[in-house]
Amino acid sequence: MKEIDLRSDTVTRPTTGMLQAILSAEVGDDVYKEDPSVNALEEKLAKMFGMDEALFFPTGSMANQAAIKLHTQPAEQLICDKWAHVYNYEGGGVSFNSGVSCKLVDGDRGMITASQVEENINPPDFYHSPLTTLVCLENTTNKGGGACYELDEIKKIRKVCNTHNLGLHLDGARLFNALVAKGESPKNYGKLFDTISVCLSKGLGTPMGSVLLGKKDLMKNAIRVRKVLGGGMRQVGFMAAAGIYALDNNVDRLAEDHKRAQEIGATLSSLNYVQKVENVETNIVIFYLNETLSEEKFMKQLQKENIRLSNMGHGKLRVVTHLDYTEDLHLKFLEVIRNIKN
Repeated sequence: MKEIDLRSDTVTRPTTGMLQAILSAEVGDDVYKEDPSVNALEEKLAKMFGMDEALFFPTGSMANQAAIKLHTQPAEQLICDKWAHVYNYEGGGVSFNSGVSCKLVDGDRGMITASQVEENINPPDFYHSPLTTLVCLENTTNKGGGACYELDEIKKIRKVCNTHNLGLHLDGARLFNALVAKGESPKNYGKLFDTISVCLSKGLGTPMGSVLLGKKDLMKNAIRVRKVLGGGMRQVGFMAAAGIYALDNNVDRLAEDHKRAQEIGATLSSLNYVQKVENVETNIVIFYLNETLSEEKFMKQLQKENIRLSNMGHGKLRVVTHLDYTEDLHLKFLEVIRNIKN
């Protein structure tokens, strides 16, 4: 049986159409800013979000780390949720690359509120504590199970940042999932954030790449920071062409991933060995088993059926739907989980 890999939406492979776009891409040397496909991708996303500039990065983590570096100075502090990707999954890069600490906020499913931001800002004249200079949000939230911010709350956070002269960065690794789920416009986000990182290799299905979008005064040093971090690339237009193809063809279909994730969540909720399923908004399903079935036994039964998903620890299991998870595979997965033995 074909493997059903639900560990992440990063496991996808290029479609035939995307491969054709890659093969026919016009390329140059991007370190010299002479790759026409990269330039086209950057211009396309900057226009889409109403941002001044955009810069292509090999990874989302590097794009986030570059943004933090652009916003901060060593010994300063950023505010983020305790589950934020920039804190949990970027190898300590905040401290290593920027010399910055994180004030962790106990939000709801990875999302923080304007009032929480305000109460966690260190007094700027109290020199014993780090100077707060940046707020980092994540939409959708990874550890929060694909939860989406309400735009009104982001507007309130923007107001707090303006009042206290703080930068506002969005880790938009799965931002297009949020845009599709909420029916929102990218330009609404461009108006609110100083910088946004957009990942192309998750729900949009490209082999690699993220783009950092931002205002001109911040982005003027972005290419220098990318170089320092080792992100200068040459004929990377092949991958940029995949990104352009994904933006043109793979955004609206994210709704299919969301629908299948909701069906998985509903099925899991009906099973007697499942203790809890967290609210499903996009393409991530997080659930917990009850005491009648150990995680080890559950995972072994799935492995026998050639099914893979993620164990996030502390009893938290994760399923992520994606481009390569077809309707046939979906029906098979639902059948398997319905027949798991306690």
